[in-house]
Amino acid sequence: MRSHLLNDTTTEHYRRSVTEGVERVAAKLAATDRPFTGVTVDDLAPRIDAIDLDQPLRDTTAVLDELEDVYLRDAVYFHHPRYLAHLNCPVVIPAVLGEAVLSAVNSSLDTWDQSAGGTLIERKLIDWTAARIGLGPAADGVFTSGGTQSNLQALLLAREETKTQDLGKLRVFASEVSHFSVQKSAKLLGLGPDAVVVVPVDHDKRMQTLALAHELERCAEAGLIPMAVVATAGTTDFGSIDPLPEIAGLCEQYGAWMHVDAAYGCGLLASLKYRHRLDGIERADSVTVDYHKSFFQPVSSSAVLVRDAATLRHATYHAEYLNPRRMVTERIPNQVDKSLQTTRRFDALKLWMTLRVMGADGIGALFDEVCDLAAEGWKLLAADPRFDVVVEPSLSTLVFRYVPAAVTGPAEIDRANLYARKALFASGDAVVAGTKVSGRHYLKFTLLNPETTTADITAVLDLIAGHAEQYLGESLDRAC
Repeated sequence: MRSHLLNDTTTEHYRRSVTEGVERVAAKLAATDRPFTGVTVDDLAPRIDAIDLDQPLRDTTAVLDELEDVYLRDAVYFHHPRYLAHLNCPVVIPAVLGEAVLSAVNSSLDTWDQSAGGTLIERKLIDWTAARIGLGPAADGVFTSGGTQSNLQALLLAREETKTQDLGKLRVFASEVSHFSVQKSAKLLGLGPDAVVVVPVDHDKRMQTLALAHELERCAEAGLIPMAVVATAGTTDFGSIDPLPEIAGLCEQYGAWMHVDAAYGCGLLASLKYRHRLDGIERADSVTVDYHKSFFQPVSSSAVLVRDAATLRHATYHAEYLNPRRMVTERIPNQVDKSLQTTRRFDALKLWMTLRVMGADGIGALFDEVCDLAAEGWKLLAADPRFDVVVEPSLSTLVFRYVPAAVTGPAEIDRANLYARKALFASGDAVVAGTKVSGRHYLKFTLLNPETTTADITAVLDLIAGHAEQYLGESLDRAC
């Protein structure tokens, strides 16, 4: 069994195995003509259940053949131009190369003596991102597993900065379309059930600053503590960007920590055309970025950044076996000092490789393409009488629903849209997402693939309309 350990004596085995796997995936990508096969749970589960994990196949080719049957054939492929559902981007090759390197070397980015150069690369990328945001010379941060962890850590810092033990008095303000992790974080941080104050949004799904001001004033009058305001730069459902400068002003007025959840909108940091849409983000106390959403990185590649590095002390714990206090005075850089995680992958390497091969302008140009595509898609939807589109996109998301020409009740239209999404997924021809707007069911395109065209959008809209019309026709037949 030692022949399977990666070391100086098994490099040829490593090379052959990885090459065989890469060739298998490359062949699959080249042959994939739709984003999904339409396989059902009932079809796939028995194949996986039948595998006896205590009986190894002992042959890489045989294992890859089995993997083809239980995973590769039926995976949902985000690289396909008609995958239009969630915040999943196609990935760039330099990042995939970085993934291969970091997995093989297997550095752990908690202490210097486990990562050395990896520690400095991550710190360099944090400094680069902080500079792009404009957080100032005292900024710092750390890579995380994703936006949920970043938001949790940011709100932990905000809680500690209030310097109060009465958690029942703390309030967090977020828009009604902010990420669910705000509510989850409040619960994990021991805040009360009423801790998150939901602020209404305007027609463009942006936080209403007048409403925020009203809620902050109510908080102050009631003797409560405005712990944080979470502004969103790229909401999950609409890609909407809250009015950051106005929110920053209110945070300064009421002494609230300003956190910007830019998990989606962080791609604008590299944009050649739309960077101004993030104006005001430089006034934040903390920022969440997900490179694996709009920097075309493999999952996971994310970070939380703070204006004042000193606030990261709230996540610090010293263990003698890992990062004793003496290392601080010896100026040994241990990333675990600022992270909620201990063992942590060298995910920063993927972004490093991408920047060194493509440059920030290369990434920004790709993100600009999908933002431009969304603008064209909005025009198509706005001009198509079959669809109702909600808001003009700020990023690359379109929320809409099919509306039949004949007078039909809203509940039946809901069911037609739900059916269309389900039928489309079952066909494998395209994958779209869904959400609710004012209690009604809508569909959603999240456009993160520069290879997607307006022709793809038009074709998928026709498929959706066809499925919805089929449902309504069958529904009418049943009623008769």
